[in-house]
Amino acid sequence: MDVYHPYSPARIFMRRTAVVFVGTLALPVMLFRADRARFYSYLHRVWVKSSDKPVWLEQAEAICCDFY
Repeated sequence: MDVYHPYSPARIFMRRTAVVFVGTLALPVMLFRADRARFYSYLHRVWVKSSDKPVWLEQAEAICCDFY
């Protein structure tokens, strides 16, 4: 039984297209804000997400093999 389901390639493409669009649209405003790192960090999380699995869990499982 698989708990987390991967997104379809079309959904991943639409998410990444939306991230590029929102990031480009927000760039002139975010240049003058102090919290722009938080905003672009959130966009990066949306870009990386490719399944129902939380991003932190996927990254933790990926790094595990480097140490063991």
